[in-house]
Amino acid sequence: MKPAFSVIFFTVLSGTGYGLIVWLAALGLVAPDLGIARVGYPLAFVMISAGLLSSTLHLKSPARARHALSQWRTSWLSREGVAALATFVPICAVIWGAFMDAAIWHVAAVLAALGALLTVACTGMIYQSIRAVRAWATPLTSIGYLLAALAGGGVAALALWTTVAGTTGMATTIVTAALLLALMGTKIQWWRNLERPGGSTIGTATGLGDAADVSLFERPHVTENWLTDEMGFRVARKHAGRLRRMALGLMIVLPVLILLMASGMPLLAPLAVLSFLLGAFVERWLFFAEARHAVSLYYGASHA
Repeated sequence: MKPAFSVIFFTVLSGTGYGLIVWLAALGLVAPDLGIARVGYPLAFVMISAGLLSSTLHLKSPARARHALSQWRTSWLSREGVAALATFVPICAVIWGAFMDAAIWHVAAVLAALGALLTVACTGMIYQSIRAVRAWATPLTSIGYLLAALAGGGVAALALWTTVAGTTGMATTIVTAALLLALMGTKIQWWRNLERPGGSTIGTATGLGDAADVSLFERPHVTENWLTDEMGFRVARKHAGRLRRMALGLMIVLPVLILLMASGMPLLAPLAVLSFLLGAFVERWLFFAEARHAVSLYYGASHA
């Protein structure tokens, strides 16, 4: 599949913003800090808004954005949009409370966290529900999206607490590191499933199965078209291996090392956020680039 930068930008930036909302709500219940709330919630709001605007631009038409919200009964994309818009209400309420009432509205914060989790879950289900892409049609896809959001949000929360409050809890650091390692394990297993033999072949696509030695006689189109451009994108195996290692190194290994050192050098914490985001961009690019759509079988692919 051809990676779309707007979708990658949305899923990474908004996902991290939603994860930060969850951490702000959870830590706000344990140790309320008005200064953290006044910085953290607006920051998460900006990240989420920037990502959503990017995803809207991907639709290329305001009419499509409107119709994308109307099919919530059957479409995970619509459910994601509805959940995202609904989550803005409690987020704005928390920001209002922090600045106007000088208090953290915990009920609104919890509702914002639940809405954030629901939105990320819907994002994962958009891809998990596409049966024509075998790599995506697994619960590991949704789990990976949720873990990436929570881990990225944890890294951002630690950087925020370290920068604004000058200190952070060891328990928060341990939980964030555990989420990062869980994310690494999930991605490794996801890649193993991607490389596992099986899936659709030209035989199963034509319904002949193993009854005959089926091969492509002629492509459906003489020239390149939208399907070959969008669905037939390929990344070389050697490049994919390097990019996988780069993604895990930037997204998991480096942030964990930085967080372990940040207790003695607080200024390092923001670098963990930058490293995570860079690694997440690489990982999300691979998420699309390595996925093979079943329609590619009709254009010469051996399996999908």
